[in-house]
Order: sequence, then C-alpha cells, then structure tokens
Amino acid sequence: MRRSGRAYALQLLYARDGDSGADVAAHALNWADEFELEVDAEALSFARELVTTAAARAPQIDELIASASRNWRIDRMSRVDRNILRLGACELVAFANVPVKVIINEAVELAKRFGTAESSAFVNGVLDRIAGAVGRRPED
Repeated sequence: MRRSGRAYALQLLYARDGDSGADVAAHALNWADEFELEVDAEALSFARELVTTAAARAPQIDELIASASRNWRIDRMSRVDRNILRLGACELVAFANVPVKVIINEAVELAKRFGTAESSAFVNGVLDRIAGAVGRRPED
C-alpha cells in the first residue's frame, strides 16, 4: 500500500515541480481516475498526506537536500531525482514512525524504477546524509 502511495506521490510532486503553487494533493483523486491509475484508497490517502506535507515543508526540505547533495545544486538535479529526494526527506523529517531503512530503501526503489542508472546511488547517499543531519539513525 505505501509503496504504491509513494509512487503516486512522486508523480504528483513531479507535476507540482513545474508550478510550486499548484495544489496537486487536491487533484489526487481526480487524476487517479482520469488517468486510470490503479491506486487504492489507502495508497491515495498516504500519497496525499506525503504531498501535502512535502509542499508545506518545501523550503526546509529543499534546504536539507541542497546541504546534503555535494556538488549538485537542487535546480540542476534531474526532476525525478529531485522529487524522490523531496519525498524521502519529507518522510525523514515528518514521519518519525517510518523507519529510516524503509524510507531510504523505498526511495532507492523509486529511483531504480523511474530514474537513471545513477539515480539509486545518488538518492541513497543524499538521503543517508539527510538522515544524519536530522538526527535519524538507521535503527530508528
């Protein structure tokens, strides 16, 4: 359930990336129906919660990503990688009930599925540094 929710949240954040003022969480249900996506109610609810939280905390999340991504400005990252990092950083900051290992593993899986050959290693490294920066340990 959460895996498909994260994948849908990535698509919503990707859509929002071009227009940061867009309320994509409000359109989540309509888009799922319109594009005939198979997203169950629980996954849809989780996706909306992720996107809403990521949007509300966007400046903090982008600052964490910028600080943790060595030699990469956030605006120069691929749109997919940037939004996977936003989801992962959002969970690390705002979803203390989700273990760090799960957050990073799920983000790496999204990077393998939607990113380039280098995306998974990049996402893993950046999220690991963010976890340390926000005081989350792998055993959390």
